[in-house]
Amino acid sequence: MVSKKIVLTGCFGVGKTSLFNRFLYQRFSEKYLTTIGVKVDKKVVEVDGRQISLLIWDIAGEVAQDKVPQSYFLGSSAIIYVFDLVRPSTWLNMKTDIEYLEELTKGVLVRIVGNKVDLTAPNDLLELKTKLPMPWNILTSAKTGENVDALFTDIGAALLDV
Repeated sequence: MVSKKIVLTGCFGVGKTSLFNRFLYQRFSEKYLTTIGVKVDKKVVEVDGRQISLLIWDIAGEVAQDKVPQSYFLGSSAIIYVFDLVRPSTWLNMKTDIEYLEELTKGVLVRIVGNKVDLTAPNDLLELKTKLPMPWNILTSAKTGENVDALFTDIGAALLDV
C-alpha cells in the first residue's frame, strides 16, 4: 500500500487540529488548545477501489521560517494550507507563505483550505473571494464535518494519480 505524508499548516487558531481530529477521529471540540510542536497520525482511505495510507502531520501554527522547523515539511507529498474564513489576519501572509512552501517543497501538491464555512453566509463568501490574495481549493467546517472527508479523499486521489 502506498503511504504519503500530508502536512497541515497555517496561522494559529484556523482549525488545523480540529480538521485533523474530525478526519481521523470524527470528533470536534469547542475548546482551543494550542498545538505544541507536531502531532502525527495516519488513516487509510479508499479511492476508486485503491487504498492509500495518509500520514497526517498537524504542526504548530504559523508557516514563518523562524517559527516552524523546515524539517517538518521535508518529505511531504501534500501540504494543506488552512486559513480562517472569518478572521482576515489569517490570510494576510497567504501568498508569501504559499510561495515559501512551494520553494521549500518543490513539486508538492498544495491545497488552500478556507475553514469555518459554518460561520459564514453565502454573500460573505462571494465578497471574500475578491479580497483573498489567492483562491481557495475547498471550503470546510471542522465543526460540522462539511467537506473534511472530501478534502482528504481528493488529496489521496491526486497522490495516487501522480
